[in-house]
Amino acid sequence: MALIEMNQLTRAFGAFTAVKTLTLQVHEGEVFGLLGPNGAGKTTTIKMLTTLLEPTAGDAQIADLDVVKQASMVRRIIGYVPQLLSADGALTGYENLLIFAKLYDLARDSRAARVREALHFMGLDEAGNNLVRTYSGGMIRRLEIAQAMLHTPRVLFLDEPTVGLDPTARKNVWERIQDLRRDYGTTVLLTTHYMEEADALCNRVAIMHRGECAALGAPSELKAALGGAEITLDDVFAHYTGAELDSGGSYRETARARRTARRLG
Repeated sequence: MALIEMNQLTRAFGAFTAVKTLTLQVHEGEVFGLLGPNGAGKTTTIKMLTTLLEPTAGDAQIADLDVVKQASMVRRIIGYVPQLLSADGALTGYENLLIFAKLYDLARDSRAARVREALHFMGLDEAGNNLVRTYSGGMIRRLEIAQAMLHTPRVLFLDEPTVGLDPTARKNVWERIQDLRRDYGTTVLLTTHYMEEADALCNRVAIMHRGECAALGAPSELKAALGGAEITLDDVFAHYTGAELDSGGSYRETARARRTARRLG
């Protein structure tokens, strides 16, 4: 069953078209990856799906709700973890989650229990009463995922969820994402530049190139299609994106990525 449907989804900024007639389906309960070099249209796609940006043309539905015409209803069934910081370092983990519980309009008598449950699920029980400024990068990311999951959304959007994290913290976040799918049936749509991350987590991936979908399928299928047991997802990525594999993005994108890595490091 398709939980997310994109039909000819398009977004232009003046003369530049960031996303071009994108048609994709994300099945309920799967982890779906959007891959592509900087500027391929991944974040723009997520912003349209999370109602932060209106499409120029085409349409998209989440659980049969139109992301433009029924935006407020869509927001009630999704969670979104942006690449940039969404937790307040001057508050404790518990206080951050309590604020989100109020924003999600969770019942007053269930907020404390739900916050404690979220802290436990993300492995933050002991850190819940500590200021977030004392957290490691991996702990901050897990707290941000907990914030987005407080209202048990049907779909969780993650934009570069492990950027700037060391391998151990990255693996810990991977495990939590897999737990969400297993224990809550959450559908996850994520963007990532780490091919090993996409290979480990995603049931299917779409490789975007210049705003369009260049390849779609399970990582194993895409690797097999290029032939040879030694083919990696990096090889698949390079095959469909060409020279843009090493483009590195714009100055603004590079600065943003480094700021994110610094605050998580």
